[in-house]
Amino acid sequence: WQPLRRQVNGGWIETEQQWAEVCFVPNRVGRSKQGPSYRFIAIREPLLQKALPGMEGQQTLPFPTMEFASGSYKLFGIVTNRDLPGEELIHWHRGRCGKSEEAHGIMKEDFSGGKLPSGDFGENAAWWWIMILALNLNEAMKRLVLGGSWATKRMKAIRFALINIPAWVRERSRQLRVRLSQGHPSLEILVGMRQKIMKLAEIPSG
Repeated sequence: WQPLRRQVNGGWIETEQQWAEVCFVPNRVGRSKQGPSYRFIAIREPLLQKALPGMEGQQTLPFPTMEFASGSYKLFGIVTNRDLPGEELIHWHRGRCGKSEEAHGIMKEDFSGGKLPSGDFGENAAWWWIMILALNLNEAMKRLVLGGSWATKRMKAIRFALINIPAWVRERSRQLRVRLSQGHPSLEILVGMRQKIMKLAEIPSG
């Protein structure tokens, strides 16, 4: 076990937590000739609060624990394929602050990834890939076209400000024209988006 440090005022101090690289190979990976090389990091933290009198060995806690020679510890685990030093990997993992769960929520709620259309695997797989494509196109639009504070906005805000707005669509002289009401607050944003999209089309492909 190695002490886990944290940065304070430009320096590093040791915490009560410790980490260790666990030598473990799951059966599924061990039987595969080309299985991915996962790493297993264990983190333990001493339980400072002792069990209540008469409750030794009977108290149920909402997290895994284990008894070591030095006392009782709360346990955490990280499974990864990233090739980083253990301590750096732990800080990187904690710095994400639940971003994976946030992305899963966006896929399921904003892009209907949680509402599969059929009981057939093939149709659901096609639905899922279409959802992923829409998610990536939306992220590209927010970061490359809209920019600024739009990069962190959810689909509900984008629908309200840009998509679900009343307009008059006309086709004339082989041109598609969209007319908004005079002084509409989205007009400047839409014009700027169009200009940036046209500039992206001029970028030569590598």
